[in-house]
Amino acid sequence: MRSSISKIKSPAQLKRILAAARKKKLEIVFTNGCFDLLHRGHVSYLERARKAGDLLVVALNSDASVKRLKGSDRPLNALEDRLMVMAAVESVDYVTWFTEDTPLKLIRELRPTVLVKGGDWKPDQIVGGSDVRSWGGKVRSLRFVEGRSTTRTIEKIRKSR
Repeated sequence: MRSSISKIKSPAQLKRILAAARKKKLEIVFTNGCFDLLHRGHVSYLERARKAGDLLVVALNSDASVKRLKGSDRPLNALEDRLMVMAAVESVDYVTWFTEDTPLKLIRELRPTVLVKGGDWKPDQIVGGSDVRSWGGKVRSLRFVEGRSTTRTIEKIRKSR
């Protein structure tokens, strides 16, 4: 079994790894998000994303990026912790991060074959989708597991206090 830490790569390291994978004609699946509190919906989504290709790359928003997108009380878990938890998920091959509010720059650098996001995104609205399609890739929106979300979990915890 691969160690979790071996799955965590800087964007520059991952760019080199994926260039070699492309030469082997491997399908590279890319997804991204905050993944602040990993839950059943995330795990199900990641398993389905992995089935879309040969390698699954998950890019996490930096702490500053999460704060800008989700508010001053987020993330609950620091990037270093979120990277380790995500890397421990069996269906995930590599984990990296980005500091911007969207992963567009990283998508352009890594050039995945398949770009996936959750069901709240329509394929034509997914950031980086037009880029991925321009180099012959596919863009997919995967449905959510109903009733499972980080926001809902946080609300539940707050109400139980």
